Amino acid sequence: MTLARFAKAGALAIAAAVTLGNSGNWNTTVVEADGAHRIGNPDAKVELIAFVSYTCPHCAHFTTEGEAPLQLAYVGPGRIELQIQPMIRNSADLVATMLTSCGAPSKFLRNHTLFMTEQDKWLGRYADATAAQRARWESGSQAARRRAIASDLGFYRLMESRGYSRVEIDKCLASDAQARTLIASSQAASEKHHITGTPSFVLNGVTLAGTHDWSMLSPQLAARF
Repeated sequence: MTLARFAKAGALAIAAAVTLGNSGNWNTTVVEADGAHRIGNPDAKVELIAFVSYTCPHCAHFTTEGEAPLQLAYVGPGRIELQIQPMIRNSADLVATMLTSCGAPSKFLRNHTLFMTEQDKWLGRYADATAAQRARWESGSQAARRRAIASDLGFYRLMESRGYSRVEIDKCLASDAQARTLIASSQAASEKHHITGTPSFVLNGVTLAGTHDWSMLSPQLAARF
């Protein structure tokens, strides 16, 4: 799915959810806890945890293919609660995770979607970084390293397109304690659910073996209703 088609599908999903009325539009109900974000009806009978990495191309593909129908058919109407659990595999994952969590929890989903749908524009910069760039990423304070990565990969531009100022962005990258918490949360969640790759999914506490895209996840969700 192209970015334009994703944007159209997402707009339709949001519009459809809004027609359900305030009590039925659960896409905007977002709570942050232990480095993850819970989206939707907390009393839903089905809980879906999506384990994703921002440097995982298959995760970006899942976003463009599955996020709109997931929001439209399941999260918006309150049928499931979706938890997005970031898996931090490298320094770019950490910086992206800190930035998608920047600001109020209500901003998370659009931040998340933006980083995923724009991944093809910035992931190559990470893979093809020069020796000088990698030296910047590995010297100075931890916060300075995170700022260098954000600058070199174009993350400031992405966040500014969402209305963030550079001061706000730097503030969200500043906390070493938050960085450690996110890394620890990622590791603990993956160990708890025996996650070995991304994207992976846990449905009502059961890790879905061999399920790594929307085509495999969709019928398993449908079978719950």
